[in-house]
Amino acid sequence: MIHSSPLIELKNLTKTYGRGQAAMQALCGVNLEIEAGEFIAVMGPSGCGKSTCLNILGCLDTPTTGSYLFQGWEVGTLSRDQRARLRRHYLGFVFQGFNLLSRTSALENVELPLIYRGIPAGERHRRGQAALEAVGLLGREHHTPSELSGGQQQRVAIARAIVTDPAVLLADEPTGNLDSSRSREIMELLCRLNRERGLTLIMVTHEPDMADYARRVVHFKDGWVEIDSRRQDPV
Repeated sequence: MIHSSPLIELKNLTKTYGRGQAAMQALCGVNLEIEAGEFIAVMGPSGCGKSTCLNILGCLDTPTTGSYLFQGWEVGTLSRDQRARLRRHYLGFVFQGFNLLSRTSALENVELPLIYRGIPAGERHRRGQAALEAVGLLGREHHTPSELSGGQQQRVAIARAIVTDPAVLLADEPTGNLDSSRSREIMELLCRLNRERGLTLIMVTHEPDMADYARRVVHFKDGWVEIDSRRQDPV
């Protein structure tokens, strides 16, 4: 029987900031395997290392020691340019603060990653429209962020994250700035993208009711994985 390797594998991962007496260890030997198509909620108190781990997964930071394998490739051996290409072609990001360009339309915000890829304008428009349709915002493509609700702005941010067809979506507190009703809408959207597109979803959250949507919950404590549990029946 052939066993495929995990999409992501972390082995004895550590991260230390500073030196000497000022050194602070954010990660203390994290071991984690993530299969393609999983929906994982990462939880834990502030300062436990979950956001540091997410930054390393997103190639926004590098570990001090240990190994990070993505599709079998050792990310630690990649150059800065190679890590940037990995981010651009395989990873999508959603943040708590939306991070939209305020004077730019929803469609133009969504097209931005495609500009960095050098995609021609016609193809950018087509893919941008399709991404907005996927998040339920067709007809709002010419609205600026100030003309959209918080929930709609986060939908634009999700459309921007998926327009490149990434293998992994990394979401850092995606419902942190939303009320409970809009939060449920965003979580249902993320669940649908995970289910229908097979998109691997890794979400940091402080909110247990948002984590309930995930099939797997990883709890961090003091820089390491304390609990790694799976659910048969998420929300």
